[in-house]
Amino acid sequence: MGEIVGAYATVHAPQLFVRPPTEIPEQLDAGVAAMKQIGKDLDELKPDAVIIIGSDHLETFFLSSVPTFAVIAGETSKAHFANKSYDMRMHLPLAEDILDKLVAAEFDMAYSQDALLGHSFAAVYEWIIADRDIPVVPIFLNTYLPPLPTPQRCAKLGREIAKIVESRPERVVIIASGGMSHYPGTWKYPQPAYDFDYWAIAQLERGNIDALMELSSEQLDEVGNTEMLPWYPLFGALGAQPAELITYQPTWHHGHAVMRFLPNKRTAPPTGEIPPAYKFQQGGFEFYKHPHPSAYGLNRILYELRLSSDLRKRFFKNPVAVSMEFGCNEEQAKLMRTVLDENIDALRSLKPHPLVAAGAHALGMLMSLVVVQAEMRRLRAAGQLELGE
Repeated sequence: MGEIVGAYATVHAPQLFVRPPTEIPEQLDAGVAAMKQIGKDLDELKPDAVIIIGSDHLETFFLSSVPTFAVIAGETSKAHFANKSYDMRMHLPLAEDILDKLVAAEFDMAYSQDALLGHSFAAVYEWIIADRDIPVVPIFLNTYLPPLPTPQRCAKLGREIAKIVESRPERVVIIASGGMSHYPGTWKYPQPAYDFDYWAIAQLERGNIDALMELSSEQLDEVGNTEMLPWYPLFGALGAQPAELITYQPTWHHGHAVMRFLPNKRTAPPTGEIPPAYKFQQGGFEFYKHPHPSAYGLNRILYELRLSSDLRKRFFKNPVAVSMEFGCNEEQAKLMRTVLDENIDALRSLKPHPLVAAGAHALGMLMSLVVVQAEMRRLRAAGQLELGE
């Protein structure tokens, strides 16, 4: 009989890779060290496979088609971020069994043999799997382009995955990649809901998953935690299992959390007081919505800039003309010049970024800034940066 021998929730912030000058290095180092600790746990647990449940940042799935859930089941799992590429060994029998049985359990799963995954998976491959020869099963969960799955549906997915694992011979570790509070690309970017994070962590340390099960996707959007949706399959798979906090780093824009759930290791829950519950205000999605079709060209070039260094170099020389090639109107094309502005105060202003106001998806816009500006820094350091009008 198969068994889930360990489960973890981990940060995957792009800043861990690109390390921009706006970050505190010690905070980034703490997150990386925590992920490396999970890797050491894998050495002790000796799993036959690692199931990774991660999100997308308009990297793998664009506006042409965004599934709610998807199983990646190719010969290998490919990921790319920040000039690093990964080609991880896949546990194909487990991946295909999960796909078939989830569909039989009435989950309408998407399926891909060649999806190129982003930093949600790349962070796990880089610092947790590392050079360990452990096959993986990547599962995508939509967290940024509503309509989103409910937390309860995600937990049910986890319960079904646990049943599938139990029906097989493998020892399995599940890793949820995402969280905690952050509002990338939005006006609220510099104001994470740390108070929600502290409350949620305290609940999880005590195994009180019911408190989190009562939340909605809209409420998670309010507290910048739609990336906690990949955690909910863990809750479904493990039940009321107390968790151990490995690290929580409150950066200026993001709560970096790494937590450990060991089914066969019952840790004593904390005895201190639980922080007060967060008081929700909004009634629907505010920070992350799917963009209006009139801004498709704008979102398309932001997406493509992340994928092609050659395109980025052309864009540096003539941002307006290149933007119009992708269907931006003249006003949108002129706004695309702001992608070249490395003034971090624009992201701390508590005002919508001009590109977001023009219809860009907030996260897609920020992810483009991260990649484009990282390349600008590299080219500038090499004396090769050519910026045009």
